[in-house]
Amino acid sequence: MQLKIDLHVHTYYSVDSLITPDELVFYAKKRGLDGVAVVDHDTLEGTLKTAEKTDFFVIPGMEVTSKNGHVVALNVKEHIPKDLSADETVDEIHEAGGIAIACHPVTFFKGSLGRYTSSRFDAVETINASSFPFRSASSKAEKLAKSFNLPRVAGTDAHYGPVIGCAYTIIEAEPNVKAILDAIVKGRCEPAGTSISLRMRFENQGRFFKKYLKKKGRNAS
Repeated sequence: MQLKIDLHVHTYYSVDSLITPDELVFYAKKRGLDGVAVVDHDTLEGTLKTAEKTDFFVIPGMEVTSKNGHVVALNVKEHIPKDLSADETVDEIHEAGGIAIACHPVTFFKGSLGRYTSSRFDAVETINASSFPFRSASSKAEKLAKSFNLPRVAGTDAHYGPVIGCAYTIIEAEPNVKAILDAIVKGRCEPAGTSISLRMRFENQGRFFKKYLKKKGRNAS
């Protein structure tokens, strides 16, 4: 069967995200998604809490900050340490039973891997709805995936609820984590979607700024 899954979503357990578990499920269902991968920055807390609070299909994971750029780890249930090299990070993910995705490998302001992307990865995120400039980043990521003959996936990199599902991966698999990961590794998947609109980018930044000021006010009191 064909599944429509956003493989790159952040909850408010990432310091730069605003999405609550309830909002995540609401917008994912509104977009017609069959599931999401919750991959908060350097923590598993968001993916575990979201899975606890809902029966919506969640692939566990995290976005790991390596020395050379960010790496999405899918199906890891133990913390992957940050600040290792990209190769070491991939090895840690594999040892933990997960797969490693080179997320937004060639874009600005996102901790891109660039030349540190390699055939050790299991897939390349060729469509990242939050990437800027979107067309250039997608085209370069596509070439990178082809150069290493790696499967291509997509995700929104959502930090704001309404953008969830702007990009997603179509996967030929049964709706369970093992089957989905096997399908990705074997290339039975296809990236789809487009860029987040400029309006949504501004809304996201405005809401994040309000969150920052609110937190700063609490810390000062």
